[in-house]
Amino acid sequence: MNQKRRNGSRVIAALLLFSIAQIGLQIGLAEPNNTTNPTAIPQQLVGRLTTRNNQPIMVNGLSATTGASIVSGATIETGADQSATVNVGPVGSVDIAPNTKLLLTFDEQNLKAVIINGCATVSAKKKTTGEIANEQGSLKKTEPGAGGVLKVCFPETAGKPANLGRGGPFGLGTLATILIFSGYGAEVALVPLIFQINPSHSAP
Repeated sequence: MNQKRRNGSRVIAALLLFSIAQIGLQIGLAEPNNTTNPTAIPQQLVGRLTTRNNQPIMVNGLSATTGASIVSGATIETGADQSATVNVGPVGSVDIAPNTKLLLTFDEQNLKAVIINGCATVSAKKKTTGEIANEQGSLKKTEPGAGGVLKVCFPETAGKPANLGRGGPFGLGTLATILIFSGYGAEVALVPLIFQINPSHSAP
């Protein structure tokens, strides 16, 4: 009888040990693996907008003013009396002239402005490649990683005041100027000159 009790106690003890081992194994599997390195999430590079006199400009079709965040791929547009600068921190900055529309892209090593129309200046810092392009291709580009300053107007007449004068030293036009200095038609050519200098001779 005592032998049976002993055998029963041994069986119970073995079952208890087995149960405890199973519980410990399950707890161990449930714990996180601390030896695994966490995946680093890259931080997105963001530019900061500054507008002249805090005037609003258009960014991706929406109004934006000084302090707005500019992400890579943004379309920026200024009006006739508006200008702006986008500071992209360690990469550099882009100055945007009035009446300009461009696409701005950048990453840790590149700063690029694609001008649709208008004028822009790209100031790339060292270890950064700066570039200005249009929709047809690259217009100017710094040496890779060297940084530098680029300025482009597209088309080339963008940002330049219209020449409203008629030409010649007296504003009479090229043909009249040639006639005066060549001695031909001087009398005819000097008539508008006299009226320009002394408009009081005009008829009342």
